Amino acid sequence: MIELKVKSKEFKANRKASKQEIWFRTKSLNFFLILGLSTFYFLLSTSFSSTYKIAKLKYNGGGDWYANRTAIPNLIDFCNKNLGTNISTEEGLVEIGSSDLYNYPFVYLTGHGNVIFTDQEAKNLRNYLIGGGFLHIDDNYGLDKFIRPQMKKVFPELDFVELPPSHPIFHQKFDFPNGLPKIHEHDGKRPQGFALVYKGKVVCFYDYECDLGNGWEDLGTYPDDSQSKRIEALKMGANLVQYALTQ
Repeated sequence: MIELKVKSKEFKANRKASKQEIWFRTKSLNFFLILGLSTFYFLLSTSFSSTYKIAKLKYNGGGDWYANRTAIPNLIDFCNKNLGTNISTEEGLVEIGSSDLYNYPFVYLTGHGNVIFTDQEAKNLRNYLIGGGFLHIDDNYGLDKFIRPQMKKVFPELDFVELPPSHPIFHQKFDFPNGLPKIHEHDGKRPQGFALVYKGKVVCFYDYECDLGNGWEDLGTYPDDSQSKRIEALKMGANLVQYALTQ
């Protein structure tokens, strides 16, 4: 009887200890679960509330990289109002060879004249693009013969390919069933949307014979460009931004 009572006490003590252990483990699990969920929601909320910038690329060679002065601020304003983005209203400016390039998820290059990338700049731009960055090249008329050889320095193994109208880049927030719209007239050629595709991902979009940036500028900058064309250009620009940030 004495031995039985001792064993009974031990059993009760072990059961009590077991209950305490289960209680502790349950509380610990709940704590870490709540902590994890809190961290998740914090990161989720800050990712939507944090601001970021769109930058214009400054290059060498003599071309007017500074063209379309009002284009990016107007595109940013349009995206913030229509996409719900939180892009800083201040346009960024970055040199191709700078480490600051990695601070911008979307960069814009335009101009009419010569473009020259050094080997270091080409390498830096390549690393930026394959690391998740996105480049929009906007032919402001006459850029084509200069920019193609320079981008070949960046991606020797790639060629620009024309994206079909069915490509998702034309079907983001705004639908363009016929592909890239014609915004600004030059030589009567059809607009073409080219891309550099690295491992299945569009890292660079190049609009040719379209001039999206002209369409983003303040109304009246180009008297022949109507408000309807301007809105069309801004919608296509918003598609590019949305695609770049979500692909």
